[in-house]
Formats: sequence, structure tokens, C-alpha cells
Amino acid sequence: MYRRWSFGFALLSLLTLPAFSADSSQTWYFATSGDSRNCGDVVMPAIAADALKHNVAFYWHLGDLRAIYGPDEDFMQERSREGKPTDLAEYEKDAWDDFIANQINPWGETPFFLGIGNHETTAPKSRTAFLQKFHDYLDRQEIREQRLKDDSAATQPRTYYHWMRDGIDFIYLDNATGSDFEAAQMQWIKGVLDRDRKDQAIHTIVVGMHEALPQSISANHSMNESPMGIETGTSVYRMLLSMQNTAHKKVYVLASHSHYFMDGIFNTEYWRTNGGVLPGWIIGTAGAQRYPLPPAAGDAKAAKTNVYGYLMATVNPEGEAPGTIKFKFEELKEDSIPENVVQRFTKQFVHQCFDGNRRLMPIQ
Repeated sequence: MYRRWSFGFALLSLLTLPAFSADSSQTWYFATSGDSRNCGDVVMPAIAADALKHNVAFYWHLGDLRAIYGPDEDFMQERSREGKPTDLAEYEKDAWDDFIANQINPWGETPFFLGIGNHETTAPKSRTAFLQKFHDYLDRQEIREQRLKDDSAATQPRTYYHWMRDGIDFIYLDNATGSDFEAAQMQWIKGVLDRDRKDQAIHTIVVGMHEALPQSISANHSMNESPMGIETGTSVYRMLLSMQNTAHKKVYVLASHSHYFMDGIFNTEYWRTNGGVLPGWIIGTAGAQRYPLPPAAGDAKAAKTNVYGYLMATVNPEGEAPGTIKFKFEELKEDSIPENVVQRFTKQFVHQCFDGNRRLMPIQ
């Protein structure tokens, strides 16, 4: 049904690497994307293979690992190749193991940071089940040490977290249910940003989440989908805007949920006239069914659909101020899929993932 990648190391060693350290002026890289259901077992190994050529420091997944409401096409294809039918109950039981085997393991020893998406709370899955299954990923040494530094009583991992490296605070927020941030998380993010504001060693804040903050170009498929999502998401946006404009921190905001690439998602009339535009990206291109671009996509700096790929982040580019990050979309073509993956799923299925796997009608 799925195969485990062999790299000759224990999972425990992957999750307990020493805390990050780096010269504040050194150039380094990380990769990020989200939404790897449907054809993610085909696409994610290609993302890993391509990103690892750049010696990325880590990969950050922005949620939606498997479809859960029904078997992913890649899961069914592998079962079919083995001459086995796909049983829904068996799929629901094995879906997250399939994700670990086929989408995390190709990264080898490269640290893998994991975010929750709405499909991780689709019945019979839940936030509690996600915490249990992915406990070790949500309790990586970098995350655990920072969590305990913030609050010595916070002994257990949560679905929202942050860690620091090289003067950058990397923050993951959980809006996987109800399209909003619940009260405890709102108190937590306020505390994190208040500390960052006072900390002269922190010059950059990178915030990742599944659904984009409200009033983006992708508003029809974002935190705008609920009144509390609008309220809590707008509050977080304004906190981040204050960090940029009054605390003079560099701020970058990442999301997926919409299955396309977009740079400049907050260049909307609302934010242009209600405080200002934050740098923002949508990168839901790791294997999920591709969506048409929204009507206002022309207002973005760049936008592409019916593509797969990831964001390559260059930290401290030559000639830029410390903490500056440049993001570049790395598009993967059909011939980017590793040969062993093609052999497992067949060339015809890989072509189907690239030629099909798309939604014809816009999200309403």
C-alpha cells in the first residue's frame, strides 16, 4: 500500500537534532508549501529532491496532508498496482502513515516542520488525533525548547507553535477549524509578538498558517469564510502590521489552502485603505487538486495555477539587510518526478496528475 524510504537513520535522531545556530549575516535557505493531498505522494518526493539540491535548512508544510473525506488518488493507484481494492476504513486508518512514508521520509535528515490544515480535522480525524499521531514532529527540540522558555508549564505540544533561528521568529498558527483562531491561541500570539517587539535580537517574523488571513485576494477561500475568522484573523493582521510599521520588524506571511501559487495576496483595496499591505504568499501547490485563480488575481505580483512546486526562501541575500528573505516559486515539471516514483505509480498516472487533477469551477 505504501513504502517506507530507507535512509539508515532512526526517526528519533531526525527529531532531536541540535538547535539551529547560524551567523546572522550568513545566507541560507528553507523551503515551504502546503496541500499535498490527491497527488502528493507523487509531487512531494519531487519537491524534496529539488529543494535538497539547495541544501535547505528545513522544510515547512502548511497543512492538508491527505484528503481524509475519501481516498487520495495516489493511494488508490498504489493499491490498484498491488491488485487490492481501496477500503475506506483502511484508508482512514493508514492515510497519515502513508503521508509519513511517502512525503516526510524523502526529506531524509532535513528537519521537517508540520502544520495542521482543515483536512486534518475532517472526521474521523481530529485535532486531538493529529496531536497524538504527529506528537514528535510538533515537539521537535527547537519547538519544545522555545515553548518551555515561553512558559515552563507548557509541557505538551500544541498545533500552534514557534521557534527561532538567526534572529527570525518562525510562527505557525492553527486556523484548521471554523476558519478562526480560538481565544487561547489569540492570547498566545499576542504574547509572542509582544516579546518579539521588545527583543532587539529578533529582526524578522515569518508567520505560516493554512488558511490565509482575511481580506486577501483569495478571500473567497480563507479566514473570510466565518465571522470569527474575519474578526480574529483581522486582529492578527493588524498585530503583524504594527510589528512591521512601528516595531520595524520584517514580516512575511505564508498560507496555502487555495491550490495555486500567488505572491502579493494582500494587495487589495481593503488593506490598501485600512492600514497597509503586508508581504504575503499562497503556496498550495504540493499535490492537491489545482483551483482556478480568483477574479482579482491580476492585482497580485505573480500568480499561477495548474502547477506544482514550492517556495524557496533565501535568507540574508547578498547585499540585503540582515533578516531579509527573498521568496521564489520553484515550479516542478512532469519530468521532475523521481524515476522510482514514476515506476511505482506508472508514467500514465504521473501524467494524469499533471494533465488533470484540477477543479474547473472557481471556489464560491
